[in-house]
Amino acid sequence: MPIPRLAKADLSRKLPDEETYEDRLKAVQIALLQIQQAYLRQGRRGIVVLEGPDAAGKGSLIRRLSARLDPRYCYIWPIAAPNEIERGEHYLERFWRRMPDHGELAVFDRSWYGRVRVERVEKLIKPPVWKRAYREIVEFERMLVDDEIRVIKIFLHISPEEQLRRFEERAETPYKRWKLTPDDLRNRSLWDEYIEATEEMFQKTSSPHAPWNLVASDFKWWARIRGLEIIAKGLGDGIDLKPPPCDPDLAKAIRKMAKKAKRGGRALKP
Repeated sequence: MPIPRLAKADLSRKLPDEETYEDRLKAVQIALLQIQQAYLRQGRRGIVVLEGPDAAGKGSLIRRLSARLDPRYCYIWPIAAPNEIERGEHYLERFWRRMPDHGELAVFDRSWYGRVRVERVEKLIKPPVWKRAYREIVEFERMLVDDEIRVIKIFLHISPEEQLRRFEERAETPYKRWKLTPDDLRNRSLWDEYIEATEEMFQKTSSPHAPWNLVASDFKWWARIRGLEIIAKGLGDGIDLKPPPCDPDLAKAIRKMAKKAKRGGRALKP
């Protein structure tokens, strides 16, 4: 897979109408449910990493991703700045603790890539430290894949004009205001620095075993469908999605109970 380039992203990508969006959304959500059920039966594990600028649509994508899934086996991890204890650990330690168990999916709303984006741009660590992190991250993901964990990485990219429009919408919409913070404005003032850090991140960490997928996100419908279809393909490729046959003895017992219930008897025992 080619290494993504932000400069080449076609931010004009969009779907033709709402009907197309709803039809494709339903289809991909059903596919994701089938994939989750297969992972449960087969004891497989999957990780979805979502990165992107503030207001790029990570939360919206996660809501559509998890809408039909069994929440008992799909964990959503919103990643913020490390706490006091985590700051005393290796930066990957807190992510190791959030790895999925067999049969589970883990979705990271931001991730270990904060090391080479946020911490680099904000100058929280010195250049030798974030430069070393490229190798550490590639090796970390290699270990995950070698342990038969699927790793799907998506970067949602928007234009600065669209980001500002969404900031304005959040400020004007009462139930969206909680999303807007002073950090969003500070990060926006460092737009060019984040672009540079992201381009280098793609170059250094898009590997054959865990490639980056770039999704144009100026149009929300397109971004959601494109993101979900990438996730479904990445998690589902090569997986047997056929549901298992019902146990013959169990099916026979159920038919017997149903027959008894129709006759007016108590169908509590086989």
